[in-house]
Amino acid sequence: MDRVRLSPEVEISRIAYGMWRLAEADDTSPDHVRAKIESCLDQGITTMDQADIYGGYMAEEVLGAALTPDLRHRIEIVTKCDIVAPAGRHSGARVKHYDTSRDHILASVEASLRLMGIDRIDLLLIHRPDPFMDAHETGRTLDGLVADGKVGAVGVSNFKPHDWALLQSAMTTPLATNQIEISLGCLGAFTNGDLAFLQERGVTPMAWSPLGGGALMTDDGPLGQALDRIASDAGCDRAAVAVAWLLAHPAGIVPVMGTNAPPRIAAIADAARVPMDRQTWFELYTHAQGHEVP
Repeated sequence: MDRVRLSPEVEISRIAYGMWRLAEADDTSPDHVRAKIESCLDQGITTMDQADIYGGYMAEEVLGAALTPDLRHRIEIVTKCDIVAPAGRHSGARVKHYDTSRDHILASVEASLRLMGIDRIDLLLIHRPDPFMDAHETGRTLDGLVADGKVGAVGVSNFKPHDWALLQSAMTTPLATNQIEISLGCLGAFTNGDLAFLQERGVTPMAWSPLGGGALMTDDGPLGQALDRIASDAGCDRAAVAVAWLLAHPAGIVPVMGTNAPPRIAAIADAARVPMDRQTWFELYTHAQGHEVP
């Protein structure tokens, strides 16, 4: 498995394992969670993607219960903050909102460190752009977390280029990534400037929902048929082809793969061995759009 350096302090695997459903599995025991992580590690997948809100603010604690000192040293932990929903420790919130204030970010980081039983978050992301953000306050807070060693690198998720530019203008620490939705089921980033903006700056994008929320697995139209044909030729399933399509892009997209099924976890890295030339890439792109390029 190839690796990607996001900052002088942080390197991640070319595919990340998404833990947003970790607390929703039938078995959340430490042994079962460790088995999932070990399955990822067997494939060279070392990056575990979390967020404070996952599992109703419970997923980080589920991961923390499973971590041993040895396992912690073999993985990178990504987590996110700023979404406040009326659930879990924020059940008293009157309305779902975003909070990028200094107090909230610091409290979220301390809670994440405590729940996961770690002393550093490798990569902290602001989960959603906050229309009420004071960029200078947020930027100083993120800079301080890196300077204090509580966070290895910082980035964002779901930001548009103007949101990125505003926050970065108030920081000395370079933002390390933007985790956005990209898949054969969500093509906007290829044409709306999101990927071009990151490529221009040499920033590695991360892709959430790389299988289109599962819709790509049930597509029975031309796209699904093309995925199955390519998968048959490569000796894998269509999920591997859909992820290989992302891996082939020159932006260096890092897909975040989320599943609780052990067989599917064990097959995540199959994507790295699927051939994907330019015409095959455009064949899938054409089917995903529903028409050929102009």
